Amino acid sequence: MIALAGFLALSAIVPQALAVGTALGFGSATVGGGSATAAVPSSTAELLEWLADDTARVILLESIYDFTDYYGSTTGTVCAPWTCSPDPQLAIDQDDWCENYEPDASKSTATYYNSGTSYEYSLKVASQKTLLGSGSSGGIKGIGLLIQDADNVIIQNIKISDINQEYVWGGDAIAIVGSTHVWIDHCYIENIGRQFIATGYDSATDVTISNNIFDGRETYSALCNSDHYWAFIFTGEADTITFTQNYVYHTSGRGPHIGGTSGYTQYIHIVNNYYVDVDGHAVDAEVGAVTLVEGNYFNTVTTPSLNDVPDGSEYFIQSSTDASTCGSSLGRTCQTNTLYSSGAVTAVVDSSVLSAFSSQSAITGYTPLTASAAATYVQANAGLGVVN
Repeated sequence: MIALAGFLALSAIVPQALAVGTALGFGSATVGGGSATAAVPSSTAELLEWLADDTARVILLESIYDFTDYYGSTTGTVCAPWTCSPDPQLAIDQDDWCENYEPDASKSTATYYNSGTSYEYSLKVASQKTLLGSGSSGGIKGIGLLIQDADNVIIQNIKISDINQEYVWGGDAIAIVGSTHVWIDHCYIENIGRQFIATGYDSATDVTISNNIFDGRETYSALCNSDHYWAFIFTGEADTITFTQNYVYHTSGRGPHIGGTSGYTQYIHIVNNYYVDVDGHAVDAEVGAVTLVEGNYFNTVTTPSLNDVPDGSEYFIQSSTDASTCGSSLGRTCQTNTLYSSGAVTAVVDSSVLSAFSSQSAITGYTPLTASAAATYVQANAGLGVVN
């Protein structure tokens, strides 16, 4: 845990804006733009340019940069995969998705913004970049970040919002594709058409996602329950991700979805997160997933972990016996998950997970909080304005 006092002490002695703290787990070596002099972009165009260039940078956002209509709009075919009510999401017919996957869905025409709908219309983040928000006021609107083939990226203390929320395929908030040393920290993400965070099929390695608020409350939803379904999807060939101390609120699925491609393996540590009001499932480990789930607090979560796909390897700690076995393998204390007003989890304790993680310092060197302490910590420290 990175103590708040440590944050404040560090920020007091640094004469310029820099990322605060050090990532826990897999992303601990991430330095982003390092000690480059912080600068505030004067326009959306300059922000786009700075993020994509070959210069090490610390980019400071003091306001919201609105890219909603930056790339214009398209009037095209959409379909209705869900017939529930009220306010189901529609799906943009991207790459003939409606014809290929929902041929019986009714079709209509709609106008949506291009920003976010494909990697072409994302903010591309190159290597050695720190994107930093000032106070609670910095962020981007109407577009997502694409971290592709990059090394050393920090995204800290920014808000990302309002990316074609009505439409599936409307856009991801953050995509990490074929990149290493990435730290996503203390951000606030809401009103997104597709995933909050996604990895592609190329590996996303040495990644930490921490201290963020993922707010799934929305008008349009896939299940018509006002909760966002498309939360997180980790599908890279050899992803290594620590998902920790996040506040996951009002989602209904993919919290995260892990794996799904034969021959690929994702090493995911889900630890000390606070899940609240999840009307659906949280952890979804499919083929290729190697997932340790410990010290999380599930508060009013219908299905904390799916158990209907036997191909994924998952160790979900529920009992003192589970924790003791985990501790014996990893050489440090493991923590049980807390299920409060939540659905039951069928025993998921695949010992192959512990074998896979026993030699990985990102896991063995991690000191988790108890689930109760994590819930308290996350509610006090996640999101904007705590750092910087």
